[in-house]
Amino acid sequence: MRTFAIGDIHGGLKALLQVLNKLELQEEDRLIFMGDYVDGWSESAQVIEFLMNVSKKITCTFIKGNHDVWCQNWLKDKSDVNTSWYLHGGKETIESYEGFTDDEKKQHLIFFENMNMYFIDEKNRLFLHAGFTSMHGVEKETYTHNFCTDRTLWEMALVMDKKIDLNNNLYPKRLRHYNEIYIGHTPTINYGETEPMNAINVWNVDTGAAFTGKLTAMNIDTKAFFQSDDLPSLYPNEKGRNK
Repeated sequence: MRTFAIGDIHGGLKALLQVLNKLELQEEDRLIFMGDYVDGWSESAQVIEFLMNVSKKITCTFIKGNHDVWCQNWLKDKSDVNTSWYLHGGKETIESYEGFTDDEKKQHLIFFENMNMYFIDEKNRLFLHAGFTSMHGVEKETYTHNFCTDRTLWEMALVMDKKIDLNNNLYPKRLRHYNEIYIGHTPTINYGETEPMNAINVWNVDTGAAFTGKLTAMNIDTKAFFQSDDLPSLYPNEKGRNK
């Protein structure tokens, strides 16, 4: 069984199809999506519809991102249009739902509601959209919204010396709980990197698909990764979140 962690999609269905085609998936494979399926490019609703169908054919785990929380709230109550969300991709997501029936939107809402805030696999590898702050691990996190908004875990990992051993007293207790941690949320292109980044035992697979980057799927055992074309080339008449 191969397991792939897939970064933030942000409405880029064309990029998702490119990546999945490169994976040449088999029935026993597993896909773990790191969240933020919507907001950015023009096919957010279509991404959700596609993922719902994919999950019927292959084992999938869907992590919830902060943009997914916004979209879920809007699907539940159409009058709940968060201003920040609207300005950061929400407008495009709302437009992508034109032509979808009320029943289809209800099924999408259920899909969002059933997403995981985090996932821990059989090898004690943690998957979540953004981060967590509790030194006792995700199970003890008191402010669960951190799972889809926190950036301090990634920032902490970046400033640490990669040579520090897990058993070193200087190694943060937050990170000791898990063999590896996989996140999205903070695009690697913010650091001038177009590929997944690794710091200590944290892997960031958000390679900026919402902006000028690519969508990435990483084999978490081999660390081999597969990428789409850059999103602006796939949606030449759109700006995504590059506004």
